[in-house]
Formats: sequence, C-alpha cells, structure tokens
Amino acid sequence: MNQLEFYVTQIEEQLKQNDFPIEPRNLYDPLRYFLNLGGKRIRPVLTLLGAELFEQDVIQAMPAAMAIEYFHNFSLIHDDIMDQAPLRRAKATIHTKWDANIAILSGDVLLVKAYQQLCKQNSKHLEDLLQVFNRTAIEVCEGQQMDMDFEQRNHITQQEYIEMIRLKTSVLLGCALEFGAIISNASLLDRARIYSFGMNLGIAFQIQDDLLDLYADSEKFGKQVGGDVISNKKTILLLKALELANETQKEAIYHAIGQKDPIAKVKAVTSQFDELGVKQAVLELRDYYFELGIKALQDIEIKESNKKNLFALIDFLKQREV
Repeated sequence: MNQLEFYVTQIEEQLKQNDFPIEPRNLYDPLRYFLNLGGKRIRPVLTLLGAELFEQDVIQAMPAAMAIEYFHNFSLIHDDIMDQAPLRRAKATIHTKWDANIAILSGDVLLVKAYQQLCKQNSKHLEDLLQVFNRTAIEVCEGQQMDMDFEQRNHITQQEYIEMIRLKTSVLLGCALEFGAIISNASLLDRARIYSFGMNLGIAFQIQDDLLDLYADSEKFGKQVGGDVISNKKTILLLKALELANETQKEAIYHAIGQKDPIAKVKAVTSQFDELGVKQAVLELRDYYFELGIKALQDIEIKESNKKNLFALIDFLKQREV
C-alpha cells in the first residue's frame, strides 16, 4: 500500500495549495475547512491509478483527480444539508458551523471549481472527460434522490437498493478510473473495462460498509455498532433478511425494529439476522461484485505488473473485518 499512501499524500498537498480567494470569507473559508477534515481520498487516487495502469505520468492526471475530489466534497456538503447531519468525520458540518445558505453556496462554488480543474487537462481529452463527468454528476443526483425517496417507502427490493448505491456511490469510482484511462489514451474497450471495475468495486465497498455498521469491532473502527439499525435505515442487511424470512420471521424482524431502547434494538435485530444467515448471504453478495470488478480488471489488455496497485487496493478493501 506504500504507493497508494504516496498518492494520498500528493492529493493532500494539492488540496493545501488550492487557489481559493480570501474574500468573501463566508464563501471560501467553509471550503478550506471542509477539505481539511480529511478522508480516504480514494476517488482522486483512483484517477491516478487509472493513469498509472495505462503507463501515463500520473502528474498529468492530477487536475482530473482534483476535479473528482472537489465534486465528491460538493456532494457531501449538499448531502449533509439534506440529511440535516450535524457532523462529518466527527467535525461540525458546514451548515451547522455556518448556516444552510452558506453551505449551499459554498457547495455550488466547489462544483464550479471541479469544472475549472477539468479545463486544465489537455484539450484533446477535454470533450471525453466532460461527457463522462456530466453523465456521472447527473447519475449521482439521481442516486441521492432515490435514497431520499426510499425513506418514504415501506418496500424496497434488493435490485432497487443496488441500483441506488450504484448511482449514488459507485459511478463516481468508475468515472475516476476512466478519467485516468482517457488521459492515457486508452482504447474505448479498456475505458469501459476500467469503468466497470470501479463501478463494481464501489458496489462491493458500499455493501461492505453496511456489514461493518452492524458487525464491525466498534473500538477498532471508531463507530457505534448498529447505527443504521438504530436510525431505521433500509440497508442491504435488512432487505436480505426480509427476502429470506417467512411471514413469522418478518413479524419478528419488524417487532425487533420497533423496540425503543437502542441497545436492545440492535441486539434483537442482530439476533434475527443471525437466525436467517444474513451476514453470510450479504458477504456472498459483496464478493459477487468484487469478482465482477476483478474480472473487468483482468480483461484489460495491459501487462499484469501495471495492475498490482489496483489488486492491492482490492485486497485492502476485502480485508476490512466484518
């Protein structure tokens, strides 16, 4: 993972060297604050890895990587407003620290800054980059709307949930990798393959997150076990449980979800999931999407040594304990 950590360091340096003006302070200070909250930087690193895969100097892909990171943070700022989330990475969200109007406007500016970064790329690549970016931006908005719509619905299918996380989360990973391929003059077929790799990796990653929320070691991961259960989120675990359950078991699941005491609620829901073998079933679903991604990566017509960092990333993600 040393090379990946090096790329993260490079991204962090670029974020510190942003060209945001000083004034108006209430427009740009929130962005400096938010971008300094940290994060895995996995999306911009994927752009650099995409360029590396096709033997391009990764520095040539840095503006596109920054565009991905700016867009991702723009979406988080706006998501926090819609979710009324008080915290992001254990720090106050922009709309909490300032107000909603400032957060909306700062997020808007960050979206424009993403386009400014893309315009720094070689003009021969710009049309393709913009086409992929614009499609992805629309899909992310569609995924967010689906997620909000799901909150008002009692019945959601597993297929609907997978489509929501594909749009809301996974397409941006595919876009990030395809950016690197575009800048490296990869073939249309290999662009499609690297995009498929990223998209399936993203779906597997989100399924893994759903598992970790309930089954992770809370001390190791620094999170409250069962947070999704307590907040009644319709995760893949719940959808899989309802798919596997008979009518009596479904009643037991809904009874467990209806408990008021958070600790008792998590314990009761976990017990129902364990009885149905939900954890193993969801692990198999996660691995299915990992395998789809691996197959797409294997099909790319480039020497295998170029793929080592992407395979290392897969191994790292799969080793997160559940």
